[in-house]
Amino acid sequence: MLKSDSWIRKMCLKEKMISPFVEKLNAKNKVSYGLSSYGYDIRVSNEYKVFTDVHNCLVDPKNFSPKSFVNLNAPYCIVPAHSFALARSVEYFKIPRDVIGLCIGKSTYARCGIVVNITPLEPEWEGHLTLEISNTTPLPAKIYSNEGIAQLIFLESDQVCEISYKDRKGKYQSQRGVTLPRIYKK
Repeated sequence: MLKSDSWIRKMCLKEKMISPFVEKLNAKNKVSYGLSSYGYDIRVSNEYKVFTDVHNCLVDPKNFSPKSFVNLNAPYCIVPAHSFALARSVEYFKIPRDVIGLCIGKSTYARCGIVVNITPLEPEWEGHLTLEISNTTPLPAKIYSNEGIAQLIFLESDQVCEISYKDRKGKYQSQRGVTLPRIYKK
């Protein structure tokens, strides 16, 4: 069942599901963030990894080279044309065992050709979200740090999952900062 603002508020104040938690939508002179009717608009931090081909590395999810990125800490990020950046959410999440979170990009950025991709927030996952911000346009695009970037919606199951992300020791559990692709090595 889709969860409302009152359920999200209760889970954040009582269970610390989202921290820091902004109890109402903040939109004045900003890309909005905070609690909305049926979701929560998250912020992008000032920590970015901007994709570059200067080292001519192969993009390989099983052996991803950190040389593929330029690190940036700034009040905004310029994403090159037809490229992308990784960033992290300001918020830290602790998802309950009977809940899954889904992400949808904000329309303000979508209307500018900016696509935000985040995989689901699985039951009992916790950490900062690593955000993939794609610029689909032929021009550079500006992303504003500490402002809204995407909206999360939360779905609660009528049953608790058998095996949670925490139970299976997921490779991105408790991640902090921008996290590059990982593969389990045996």
